[in-house]
Amino acid sequence: MTTEVYDNRPCELGEGIFWHPERAQLFWFDIIGHRLLSRDEGGPRDWAMGECASAAGWIDRDTLLFASEIGLFAFDLVTGRRDPIAPLEADKPETRSNDGRADPFGGFWIGTMGKKAEPGAGAIYRFYRGRVELLYPAITIPNAISFAKDGRSAYFADTAVQRIMVQALDTEGWPTGAPEVFVDLRSEGLHPDGAVIDNEGCLWNAQWGARRVARYTADGRFDRAIAVPARQVSCPAFGGPMLDRLYLTTARQGMDAEALAADPLAGQTFVAEPGVTGRADPRVRLG
Repeated sequence: MTTEVYDNRPCELGEGIFWHPERAQLFWFDIIGHRLLSRDEGGPRDWAMGECASAAGWIDRDTLLFASEIGLFAFDLVTGRRDPIAPLEADKPETRSNDGRADPFGGFWIGTMGKKAEPGAGAIYRFYRGRVELLYPAITIPNAISFAKDGRSAYFADTAVQRIMVQALDTEGWPTGAPEVFVDLRSEGLHPDGAVIDNEGCLWNAQWGARRVARYTADGRFDRAIAVPARQVSCPAFGGPMLDRLYLTTARQGMDAEALAADPLAGQTFVAEPGVTGRADPRVRLG
C-alpha cells in the first residue's frame, strides 16, 4: 500500500481531518498554526481561526461546527463568519481543544488538554442538543474519538496512557457503564492518536511517533498497518467519492532542525488506498 502526499503545506500540528459528504471536500486543522485547511477545485484553501482550533463536524453544506480553545462555533465557509454555539473551558486559558468527532446521534464529542500536555489537565465532553456535558475528566491527551458502525459503542484514548478504550452507549448516545480496554499498546511502546472506523467495523488508529496507521478488528486484534512517510502521524479520515481513500494528518511539533532534516515531509497531509471503504460522518444537530 503506497502513501502519497495529498497536500504539501506543512502543519505544525495537523489534526481533526474529516470529509464533508455534501461538499465532497476534505478539511483539517493546524492547531498550533491556528488554521483550517482544505482543497477544492480552485486549489488549496485556508482560513485563519484566531486561536487554537482542532476538530469539526458539518451542520449543513456551507456550515461547520468547530471546536477551539474557548468554545464551539458555527463557521460559514462562504463568508468566514463564526457564531458562538457553546463555551468550552473558556475560563481555562491553559487548555485547548484536541481530538473530536460527530457521533451517530447528531452530537459531537470533543477532548481538551493542557497546552503543555500537563498530566490530567484535560477532559472529554459531548455536545448534544445545545448543551456541553462532561463525560471523562482528568485526561492528559484525548484522542481516538470514533464510533462503532451500529452506533452502540464509542472509542477514545488518552495518548499518555497508551490504551484505546471502548464505551457502550445507550439509545441516545450517552455512555452506559464503565469503559473497557479495547487495545493496550503499552507493551509495544505505541501511542494512540486519532482514529476512525471503517465500513467493516474495524478501527484505524494513527500512532504518534511510529510512522504508521494501524487497523484493529472489532474484537481488538491487530490486522495490518500502513506506513506513512512522516514520523508524527496524528489523525485519519476516510474520504473521496467512494469513501475508499484514507487521508492522514501529521505534525512537526517539537522537531528541531536536525529532526526536520531527517523527516522532511513532517507536517504534510497524506493519502493512502486502504483496500476498504469508510462511512460518511453524520450531521451535527444544534438542537
